[in-house]
Amino acid sequence: MSGLGKARAVGINHVALEVGDIDEALAFYGQFLQFSLRGKSETMAFIDLGDQFIALSAVPEISHDHERHFGLVVDNKELVGQHLKEMNIEIVSDRFMDFYDPWGNRIEIIGYDNIQFSKTDGVLRGMGLTDVEKNEKAKQELADKGMAP
Repeated sequence: MSGLGKARAVGINHVALEVGDIDEALAFYGQFLQFSLRGKSETMAFIDLGDQFIALSAVPEISHDHERHFGLVVDNKELVGQHLKEMNIEIVSDRFMDFYDPWGNRIEIIGYDNIQFSKTDGVLRGMGLTDVEKNEKAKQELADKGMAP
């Protein structure tokens, strides 16, 4: 066994999703998310999330995700729910706001106020999100780990 220490996981830089068409994917996600692009080509697009991003990659063959998913943090979960309802998107979890995009990627929508995940004040300010706050449960989870804001 090596005497070397281990690197510590500190976060996720990006999530990559496979889609059939970049422009269709941007139009789909643009129906319920306000975002800007870091970059775009015919086969890739990068949705900016402040200090993180979602990479959309056009592939010729799509495989459907069942339980594999990622949690997308938003400032207004209820507003996303309203848009998904208008889009006739089925919510597939009674416990969470999970749905499938047209390419079979399972997405879970999570409100920023309700989770430990936190952006720095500088990143929030840069994203124009100076009015978001954590609820008491999320604040306690952070405090329990010595990470209270």
